[in-house]
Amino acid sequence: MEALIRRYFDACNAADVEGMMACFVPEAVHYFPPGMYEGPFRGARKIAERWRDAVAQLGSYWTVDRLVVAPASWQAVMEWSHFKTRHDKLLRGIEWYEHDPASGLIREIRAYYATPQPADGDRFELGGFDYVGRDYPAAPPAGARPASNRTTGEHS
Repeated sequence: MEALIRRYFDACNAADVEGMMACFVPEAVHYFPPGMYEGPFRGARKIAERWRDAVAQLGSYWTVDRLVVAPASWQAVMEWSHFKTRHDKLLRGIEWYEHDPASGLIREIRAYYATPQPADGDRFELGGFDYVGRDYPAAPPAGARPASNRTTGEHS
């Protein structure tokens, strides 16, 4: 899995659509925070073409900074840096990878970005991701109370 993820990033940096596609199951999905792009990228070709375009338009270059692989569960998590060289910008984040056990290819990426929490809104989660359907909690456990900040009286 580690070699596949690194091969995927090498293909991204080379803007190699076929190389990127070879790392995914055909129906792969790449999720992002809401409001980014047009929503999740659905399909290996769409993912690959979007990153090819980022290289062409932004001068994008990505690095694999930290990578942890859990082979028994076919999952991995990676910390990365995205250099947008044409705009002299740097974006950092983490991605959660789920691999297809039958092929070993990537079937899903969930991207989380290192940015401040927005001032507006009440839910900050990936756009288009089925949290309820995948048994993520939708509310705190019964009886849970917010922690108090003893200095300011504000809640975390």
